[in-house]
Amino acid sequence: MAKVYLIICFAFTLTANCFKSGADAGAVESRNAPADVAAETEQYRTSPPAPEPAYPAAYHPESYLDQLKGKRLGLVVNQTSTVGNTHLVDTLLALGMDVHRIFAPEHGFRGEADAGAEITDGVDSRTGLPIRSLYGRNKKPAEADLADLDLIVFDIQDVGVRFYTYISTLHYVMESAARSGKPVLILDRPNPNGHYVDGPIRKPGFESFVGLDPIPVVHGLTVGEYGRMVNGEGWLGDGLKCDLTVVPCHDYTHETVYELPVPPSPNLPNQRSIYLYPSLCFFEGTSLSVGRGTDRQFQLYGHPQLSGPDTFTPRPGPGAADPKLNGQTCRGYDLSDQPTENFRMQQLNLAPLLATYRELTDKGVEFFSRADFFDLLAGTDALRLQIEAGRTEAEIRQEWVGELAAYRTMREKYLLYP
Repeated sequence: MAKVYLIICFAFTLTANCFKSGADAGAVESRNAPADVAAETEQYRTSPPAPEPAYPAAYHPESYLDQLKGKRLGLVVNQTSTVGNTHLVDTLLALGMDVHRIFAPEHGFRGEADAGAEITDGVDSRTGLPIRSLYGRNKKPAEADLADLDLIVFDIQDVGVRFYTYISTLHYVMESAARSGKPVLILDRPNPNGHYVDGPIRKPGFESFVGLDPIPVVHGLTVGEYGRMVNGEGWLGDGLKCDLTVVPCHDYTHETVYELPVPPSPNLPNQRSIYLYPSLCFFEGTSLSVGRGTDRQFQLYGHPQLSGPDTFTPRPGPGAADPKLNGQTCRGYDLSDQPTENFRMQQLNLAPLLATYRELTDKGVEFFSRADFFDLLAGTDALRLQIEAGRTEAEIRQEWVGELAAYRTMREKYLLYP
């Protein structure tokens, strides 16, 4: 066993690889990013340092193995739950840990399912372990699923945005564990968007799986810090508190430029898409496409009636069985050829949303084609109503100032990293 452990630990020092941010050839016919889009983006840029060698907690088993030994484990994991190039499940089994059950979030255990697609229970073909779905009919672990476990381990890479559903899965796991009297251990991972906080706070009445808790769109927390906040603010309800332990990341700060080693979901294929996602995801509640059904997901946006220098045609493919505007030629803006660091934001960029609203509504297009979903993404109907009223970005932002200041003060209590 010691020999296996040493081999795996040695592998950790060799595997800080990150996936490429360059775009592959695909369904985009023209890729000429206009100067005005680049200019609009300029005010949101930072000048990041070179990527630093931050490491997820899972990469350092000496910091958590003693807490796992002799316990029957349930693992909440997906394709991002790696230890170097090896999945956490395989790593723990090789080290003799007693893994009883796998819990799979949205996109499934291997991360291949479409956004919103129902994930079903099954068996992992590699290990023979049972897999329980936490996305579909049941988003919370059942009491029976936890009854024979001693510890639930959560290790999933997040991207720091409220409507990215992995943190909602964590909330529900903590709630179920608290009700069953089971402890939860989070193996923390760096947040690639952890350097800023922005957007409206989720308001009462807009609770959903894309916004369970009253936090801003970009929350500035790692998964471990978020779990501490959920516990500390009493958001589990009914006076519940989860027996929670967080194993911290190594060499991480909130200013660290962290490039993810594995795409966190099928439609966030690279670092550029992860940086653009907080701003462009609002288009999911509108008539525009953000590139699902191309190989530049969340790196372009368009509509058949929008002007713009670039064209693309969404078509069914991995992670997009029936993409919006399927088979229709869309005009718009492709950002995939611009340097990735251009999009490491200081705040959300509302300029594309406001500009496309004006253009398409002037042409008689129903812009908010999924108004209810747009409001759930925003966590409030105020943003949509402000856009419809013709408010400027500065006027919209002014509404967030007080609530974001209060949130930042509250956030300080739960930070594990400077």
